[in-house]
Amino acid sequence: MNNNDQYKDKLTDAAYKVCRLAATEQPFSGIYNDHWQQGIYHCACCEQPLFSSDSKFDAGCGWPSFFAAIETKVAYKSDESHSMQRVEIQCDNCQSHLGHVFDDGPKPTGKRYCVNSLSLKFYSE
Repeated sequence: MNNNDQYKDKLTDAAYKVCRLAATEQPFSGIYNDHWQQGIYHCACCEQPLFSSDSKFDAGCGWPSFFAAIETKVAYKSDESHSMQRVEIQCDNCQSHLGHVFDDGPKPTGKRYCVNSLSLKFYSE
């Protein structure tokens, strides 16, 4: 069985395309873009904790944005698709596509983790 097959029944078609096939949801369409409740954002596939609401900020880009990931929970991969050089972020546990990280975020890290809402599952504190 393909590693992605186990997620076909767990995820919606749209979430499967984002998480397992590295698609991108439309900007300003995700449920967590304008979501400010305190808690932890987990991987939609394996439920590993990925981001704390303490690091979330409004980047105005249309996707949930964080200035830091929970340490050792996110993997980084070079992405040269669409004639661009970017850094893809994935869940370190199941390799689910989360989005991309950029060097234009706020202090203290200067990073902007730009994440698809469909790749996340939120649990309040």
